[in-house]
Amino acid sequence: MTTLSQIAWDDTVLPFQLDRSDVRGRVARLDGVLEKVLEQHDYPPMVEALVAEVALLTALIGQTIKLRWKLSLQVRGTGPIRILATDYYGPSDDGAPARIRGWASFDAERLDPTADPFSQIGEGYFAVLIDQGEGNVPYQGITPLAGGSLSACAQTYFAQSEQLPTRFALSYGRSTVPGQGEHWRAGGVMVQMMPKASPFAAKEGSGEGGLLQHTDILDGDEDENWNRVNLLLDTVEDLELIGPTVHPTDLLVRLFHEEGPRVFDPQRIEFGCTCSADRVRDSLAIYSAKDIRHMTTEDGRVTADCQFCGAHYEFDPASLGFEATVNPDGTPKEAGDA
Repeated sequence: MTTLSQIAWDDTVLPFQLDRSDVRGRVARLDGVLEKVLEQHDYPPMVEALVAEVALLTALIGQTIKLRWKLSLQVRGTGPIRILATDYYGPSDDGAPARIRGWASFDAERLDPTADPFSQIGEGYFAVLIDQGEGNVPYQGITPLAGGSLSACAQTYFAQSEQLPTRFALSYGRSTVPGQGEHWRAGGVMVQMMPKASPFAAKEGSGEGGLLQHTDILDGDEDENWNRVNLLLDTVEDLELIGPTVHPTDLLVRLFHEEGPRVFDPQRIEFGCTCSADRVRDSLAIYSAKDIRHMTTEDGRVTADCQFCGAHYEFDPASLGFEATVNPDGTPKEAGDA
């Protein structure tokens, strides 16, 4: 447990548990982190909104998993907004912050500024990827885009892939705080049945396209508890989610005081990117000298830009690929050099 009055809530995720209903959850607040994610690119407003939503989902979901390395969310569609991608890197040590990065790919000429942002993704899929690092097989779970929002897709993913009833209540947008300029803020609550529950699932779900939803998984007391928690969460307001004047602990007491809420140590979140010159070199190591020549600019360099943080890298083409003739420092490669 942590002394609540000492916690700075912006850019944190607060875990909690509702003892009466056997439900766990998270409250997230993103401020400076979200600004850092969005300021890397000049996104149209609707793309900004979707990146904000998927970043908030990433913070909430990432904190529920015991990560040794990385959780990624990927949304791919056939519409003008083609890709939304985020990464959550778990803390390297106890007390260290987690890190988030994100980006979007879109066709500006095809965007309809009057349309609902989610509709601009088109048909596609919502994917959760978990990579625990070297020596571990990455996990990937995919669900179709359905439900009218990214949070609905995430709920479907947990019902379909994990058979865990899950609900998100999110709010995000540009906010003005007295004495500060306009900037992005986001806040949300995630609730989820405890994994120790033993749900059953129908062969075919009752949701859109036959996808599972909570009524296909729960029955009896568990179903009653889940419905009660959802009715309480329905009363939350946008300003309570975003803050900054409403502390997450006050919000939990207001929403769930009869459910026996308990809070645990919050997790700090920072913007962070893992790109580096060495990582770019490693990614190009599979190419021949002929392939590298096709990548070389007129001024004799190979360039790469990080989609997440905008970092720009330039390389001597002779130092790249499995037929490289010089080392990264420009010295000639000798026989046996890796």
